[in-house]
Amino acid sequence: MSRFTLKAVGWRPRLEPVKAETATPAQLAALDACPPAQRRSAYFLTLAHDPGSLGERGALFNIVMYAEGGLPRADRELATAVVSMVNGCVFCTSVHAKRFVELTGDEPAMQRILDEGWAEEPDPRRQAVAAFTEALTRTPGAVTAEDIAKLRAAGLDELEILDLVHAVAMFANANRLMLTLGDPLLPKQM
Repeated sequence: MSRFTLKAVGWRPRLEPVKAETATPAQLAALDACPPAQRRSAYFLTLAHDPGSLGERGALFNIVMYAEGGLPRADRELATAVVSMVNGCVFCTSVHAKRFVELTGDEPAMQRILDEGWAEEPDPRRQAVAAFTEALTRTPGAVTAEDIAKLRAAGLDELEILDLVHAVAMFANANRLMLTLGDPLLPKQM
């Protein structure tokens, strides 16, 4: 198995998560702003120690990842898997790689990306999204008009490009939180 996987990866927090049964009304309200499937995860319960930030983060996540129009959801999932790979976040890579496969049905493409990277991705749009995501993640200030032009040449319009930047920026933050606040549990450790 490569470092990254399509298999389920767990996460062990370094801080004690908030217990749902003893959470304050503010913490519960913040958790309610998060996607339903994530509200009781150890990660979100850990973030609930700061309900103001969690509430804003949950709302932003919903807007960035589930907004109608703009960048197709599969491209958002590809980008969030790639930013997570660049940042070394095994948990987030697994989650978003699996979502990409669910949306596209193209498990071989994602497995190839997980195993070999995206440099040889044959699909021009996916290649452009992945390459831009890597550049923006590694050195945000070094992204140029030429990088944007490559996205346009691959068929992305202005809103799709902006959505891509939002997804990459949000996951740079999410990866840093996850990597700092806990450790991944790989399938063999679960």
